Amino acid sequence: MDFNVLNEGHIRDLKSIVEPKRLSTGESCLELHAKDQSQHPGTRPEVVIWPCDRDEVSEILKYANKKELPVTGWGSGTSLEGNPIPVRRGLVLDFSQMDRILDIREQDFQADVEPGVVYHDLNEKLRLRGLFFPPDPGAGATIGGMIANNASGTRTVRYGSTRANILRLTVVLAGGEIMQIGSRASKSSSGYDLINLFVGSEGTLGIVVEATVRLRGVSEEFSAAIATFKSVETAGKAVFEVMRSGLDPASVEILAPECIALINKEKGLGLSVSPTLFMEFHGPARKQLEDTMKMAHEICMSVSCREFRAGIDRKDRDDFLKARHEFAEMIMRNHPGRSHIGIDVAVPISAYPKIISLARKESNNAGIPGYTFGHAGDGNLHLVFMGKTGDRKEWGIIDGINQRIVEEALALGGTATGEHGVGIGKRKFMEAEHGISLKWMKRIKDLFDPKGILNPGKIFP
Repeated sequence: MDFNVLNEGHIRDLKSIVEPKRLSTGESCLELHAKDQSQHPGTRPEVVIWPCDRDEVSEILKYANKKELPVTGWGSGTSLEGNPIPVRRGLVLDFSQMDRILDIREQDFQADVEPGVVYHDLNEKLRLRGLFFPPDPGAGATIGGMIANNASGTRTVRYGSTRANILRLTVVLAGGEIMQIGSRASKSSSGYDLINLFVGSEGTLGIVVEATVRLRGVSEEFSAAIATFKSVETAGKAVFEVMRSGLDPASVEILAPECIALINKEKGLGLSVSPTLFMEFHGPARKQLEDTMKMAHEICMSVSCREFRAGIDRKDRDDFLKARHEFAEMIMRNHPGRSHIGIDVAVPISAYPKIISLARKESNNAGIPGYTFGHAGDGNLHLVFMGKTGDRKEWGIIDGINQRIVEEALALGGTATGEHGVGIGKRKFMEAEHGISLKWMKRIKDLFDPKGILNPGKIFP
């Protein structure tokens, strides 16, 4: 689809919608909004606009649709598949000034927020009330970006991804119409579930300008353990057995030895450099968690666990989780002159040992720095490679590995993208994963966005 190129007349008109100081065509602003944290090439937009409310977003989209100008939403740029890169240039809407927490309803376990709210900041506000918003992708992600990509994180195995924690959305459609979907009720059987249609749509169907999110109570007690194994494959088997047992962990993270070695180097945690599982359990009573931990210990020992360290105190737990959340940054920091790709697949939990075994084999044979880890409790695997920037041979090897791992994940009944979204990098796998339903997705896209102005070049191959 062809779009119009922005001209001085368009800039003049847009400045009548928003204050001129909240619109920029400056080189530095355009460059800052040209790419996310992925290795995908950046593309500069033609203008960056900072809207401050839903009405401004509505007027901007109404104008862009009429003039056939592409529009891409922007949260904090921490995504990993090129999701917010404005590949057709046009307008970028940066939501950093729509960052208000509008209401917190403790009695209903709900909060109303604007899209620019950083989830860390929301949880800091909630902490003193004994509440939290569960999804935790680790980066400084905004809730709008998390909704766009259906972000997950370490606690997804118990509390669900972003999709499971959204009750209501206010969305601006391509033509400027403002639409509210969902409700404040904890469940509903009324009509089509448009919430699930928009969560994970990467801003291709509409722009989220407000969300009602589900909150959870902070557990009175927690228990955490670190278990080490002789191989990553054996650790993967332990994950399956723990999940099959019904112990309901809050998180189950798996890290290969190279990951532990890097964490020790950066954070000085002194962990055993072995294939490692980190498990955390939440509950109302210490006795219950002691029984749960005893069962987890027995399960791990039954699959040749080398060491099981239970009863980790709060500081050690927090130090480990902080290191886990910062791990991607550690990898990049330790490989100057290289670019990264994060292979992100998810499979049924019974297939996890098989997919992680393939990842280890591919990583060991590549001859390129690679790190295997993942949110094992929900079958999510990450394999990060650091290829020499501009080295076509190395990137050819990495692309081949990515292809084989995704194909295996699909063959096992899984998905090409567990939590990073489709963006640019996973478009080529969409037909293989979705078959004829991809055509129906395109029809839905055409229905909501007939001129294709919303984040063009994403999701569809």
